[in-house]
Amino acid sequence: HSSTLVTAGVFLLIRFYPFLHLWTHFNNVLLFISVLTIFIAGIRATTECDIKKIIALSTLRQLGVIICSIGLNSPTMATFHIITHALFKALLFICAGQLIANHIHGQDLRWMGNLASQNPITSSSILVANIALCGLPFLAGFYSKDLIIEYILTSGFNTLIIAISFIAIGFTTFYSIRFSLLVIWRPLNHLPLFNPTETYSTIIPISIISFISII
Repeated sequence: HSSTLVTAGVFLLIRFYPFLHLWTHFNNVLLFISVLTIFIAGIRATTECDIKKIIALSTLRQLGVIICSIGLNSPTMATFHIITHALFKALLFICAGQLIANHIHGQDLRWMGNLASQNPITSSSILVANIALCGLPFLAGFYSKDLIIEYILTSGFNTLIIAISFIAIGFTTFYSIRFSLLVIWRPLNHLPLFNPTETYSTIIPISIISFISII
């Protein structure tokens, strides 16, 4: 719900961009705030153990990337990233809900593990979503996120801003790998109250969104 409202706010920024752009310092202020958002949310996500908080902070970082694109005078690219980001982030949220339900409403990563053999479809979908989130070729996230990174490099902005942007974007890879290692491949570290089931009501939407996130 909160992610939907925040994304709606970003969409309003895109819609009113021709008017807001008339202010001389609008783009510079927007770029500065977005880079700080990406950096702070990235640091926070690397230390978090709550599965829902990690995904929420990841959403916040992607919104920072979208705002960064607007600050670089490219609202069309921002719209494109909103669409691609929505696909693999929706996939992550559904997979997270499946994991929480399986662990008797437990959200702590430290109590999860060995899901590659327990929940193979959910685990595969998490990997697809994380790879798309990192912007690796040739998934949905690559075509929008890497375009924004390339635009940052060629924009001619302050070197410090560019350096902070790349460090902040690097955090995505770090916490995505950490998330996958703890949830999928680490030995199970949970109490006997564990129900590793995959129902058709979740397998079907997960499979469909995974396919869309790839193409």
